[in-house]
Amino acid sequence: MSRTARWRLGLGASAVLLATTGLPAVPAHAESVTDYSITVDPRTKGPAIDKTMYGVFFEDINRAADGGLYAELVQNRSFEYSTDDNTSYTPLTAWTVSGTAQVVDDSGRLNDRNRDYLSVGAGSSVTNSGYNTGIALEDGKKYDFSVWARADAGTTLTVSLQDAGGTLATARQIQVKKSGWARCKATFTASRTSTTGRLTVASSAAAALDMVSLFPRDTYRHEPNGLRKDLAEKVAALHPGFVRFPGGCLVNTGSMQDYSAASGWQRKRSYQWKDTIGPVETRATNSNFWGYNQSYGLGYYEYFRFAEDIGAMPLPVVPALVTGCGQNKATNDDALLKRHIQDTLDLIEFANGPATSTWGKVRARMGHPKPFHLTHIEVGNEEPLPTEFFAHFQQFRAAIQAKYPYMTVISNNGPDAGGTIFDTAWKLNQDAKVDMVDEHYYKSPQWFLQNNDRYDSYDRSGPKVFLGEYASQGNAFKNGLAEAAYMTGLERNADVVKLASYAPLFSNEDYVQWRPDMVWFNNHASWGSADYEVQKLFMNNAGDRVVPSRATTTPNVSGPITGAVGLSTWNTSAAYDDVKVTAADGSALLDDDFSGDAARWTHTGTGSWSIQDGQYVQTDTTAQNTMVSAGDPAWHDYDLHVKATKKAGQEGFLVAFGVKDAGNFYWWNIGGWNNTQTAVEQAVDGGKSTLMSKPGSVDTGRAYDVDIKVRGRQVTLFLDGQQWGSFTDDKPAEPFRQVVTRDAKTGELIVKVVNDQSSAARTAIDLGGAKVASRAKVTTLAAAPDAVNSETATAVAPETSTFTGVADTFTYTFPANSITFLRIRQK
Repeated sequence: MSRTARWRLGLGASAVLLATTGLPAVPAHAESVTDYSITVDPRTKGPAIDKTMYGVFFEDINRAADGGLYAELVQNRSFEYSTDDNTSYTPLTAWTVSGTAQVVDDSGRLNDRNRDYLSVGAGSSVTNSGYNTGIALEDGKKYDFSVWARADAGTTLTVSLQDAGGTLATARQIQVKKSGWARCKATFTASRTSTTGRLTVASSAAAALDMVSLFPRDTYRHEPNGLRKDLAEKVAALHPGFVRFPGGCLVNTGSMQDYSAASGWQRKRSYQWKDTIGPVETRATNSNFWGYNQSYGLGYYEYFRFAEDIGAMPLPVVPALVTGCGQNKATNDDALLKRHIQDTLDLIEFANGPATSTWGKVRARMGHPKPFHLTHIEVGNEEPLPTEFFAHFQQFRAAIQAKYPYMTVISNNGPDAGGTIFDTAWKLNQDAKVDMVDEHYYKSPQWFLQNNDRYDSYDRSGPKVFLGEYASQGNAFKNGLAEAAYMTGLERNADVVKLASYAPLFSNEDYVQWRPDMVWFNNHASWGSADYEVQKLFMNNAGDRVVPSRATTTPNVSGPITGAVGLSTWNTSAAYDDVKVTAADGSALLDDDFSGDAARWTHTGTGSWSIQDGQYVQTDTTAQNTMVSAGDPAWHDYDLHVKATKKAGQEGFLVAFGVKDAGNFYWWNIGGWNNTQTAVEQAVDGGKSTLMSKPGSVDTGRAYDVDIKVRGRQVTLFLDGQQWGSFTDDKPAEPFRQVVTRDAKTGELIVKVVNDQSSAARTAIDLGGAKVASRAKVTTLAAAPDAVNSETATAVAPETSTFTGVADTFTYTFPANSITFLRIRQK
């Protein structure tokens, strides 16, 4: 059989390959081996992979900026913390006072945009506690201190660093003259290492202080306003093609007004780029959507510089004046909309304009006369009001492309991978011939294994896809495996998916608002998660073009949906009655009218359940996932009937089926998402994915008849006797995925294989006649599925080796639970 004929036969050739190719013995440590084949067609060109294919998304979430990537060691350095940021905050959060000191907001301030300053009494001092356990110092390293100070009569400031064990550096004395606000500086050399340091500033006479700062001298590339070195280096090691910034929910939440007297100095604003440039003491702080303050010391200029330093394309996101992330409102202020459109045009000039232009001159004064070569800009983020958003987007796009026709203006498709919002937004984008659309989704590992083919059917002539945020729900190696399997599908569809970034990037372990995250850190150490190692492997081995290939699949018989039944609520009180489960043959499996007790039900969630007036009632309106379940996990092919009544709270009710345990089930979420959507969700190992969704709400006090019919893997749902919808959950979660690319620079074929199962994958590989060297460079990530990386242990790390058995047709056994890249040189 010719190689071309064998290629055309595709999967049918696998039996020939396995029968005629000598397979190595099963490794002694492997419990079992599954046989596969991969057939490569090196003579056919697949889609090109852009150098910008994989990138990173930085949002100031989990203290990613202040206390994280931004190297400043002093927390609340300008005394601007407020209850607008967090209800527990005061202007002296992170400070302690010895003697007398008070925060003042009056005309004596440093400048209008830095509203507060500290008035310190004679002989008094203030001490800052830094982030995490304190200010981290390293023996022998230099640290630069600065403060803006003012004194009516000259004074001496004594600045010291100490921890519970004593002095950490020789104290410094600074003279403050009677001459108005002045910036005072000193340098410290740490005399020992500590992670619990404190910075103290004492004044001999009455003085005013603002912008108290301590920076490590050793920052990433730029000082004095640089980036924390270990965190920046971890991003640089990925060699990302782009950096998306600054959000995220920071962009499309809060007031869209500026920070000025005219707007009442609003502190809960959307992230607006002009707030974040210029000298740091003139940058207005802001409330962060994630529950803390953002100083904007890390601002647009620093983002552009960082992207440039690591060779990445900058990709800023600007507000569309439609809020999301639960706020969900559209502005009808046309003047405000036009102002933001002009701000976006000004941003492009700041990035690309000559040093003689209005905003290019600002960039040049900050130290960068040359342009940043901005080519892509995104308008909006996950807006849940697609029609209102798109009306605004079209105005942004028209203005941007009229002045800068070379700019790619990116739209978005809302906050999930499907559903009504997604479908509406996608049609608007497609009809308007938008260049690129940003998709976001966070799903279970099973969803990623099931949806490797998501982009196979996308319109090749339609908008390109920017997968701006995605992750499976966890940081164990099983999450990285599922993401890796999915990424083979992204590469295979590189003609549609042009950009992709895992999200979020950073998390400070002591300030977590969101999990999972790619890189974790505290005040002195950082470590990459298993997901980080996966991203790094793909980013550093993307190749330039896909080489078409096919693989056999894993033999799998899924069987029917099995499981018990359940009842639950989410921020709601609800009553349930007349629960009946009937087998397909008509026999009763469960019949409970709650006229007695609830002994047949097991409570695995939160909340408070009790029998009240012949109903089973959950009364806590603040509890989430209050699951109770009944029945046999082996049940299949049954009808479930429930009578459900919402009593109070924000949402509707949840009726579960196919319940295996607390983390594995299906449920019909009726009136979810603040009583706006009804959907079927599947939970796998605690991570939920939406299978189908429609708009819908429930009325308080009304009894609803809920019926769910399960047959095999098909489910049909009825609400008050009317069919609401049906679905068939028969998509295999394929654990064996592969893609092949070519590296034009080295001439290598890169065979990338993900084996997400507990058995090794003995694989016959046919390179389709390609003349190749007999040795291949191998990089393998292999670990237990539940393995995680931490500050003290790296359970998931790449191992490199050499394989000497490469030929036109050869075999390779991929370890259980592994990701393997073979770089094979073509002759």
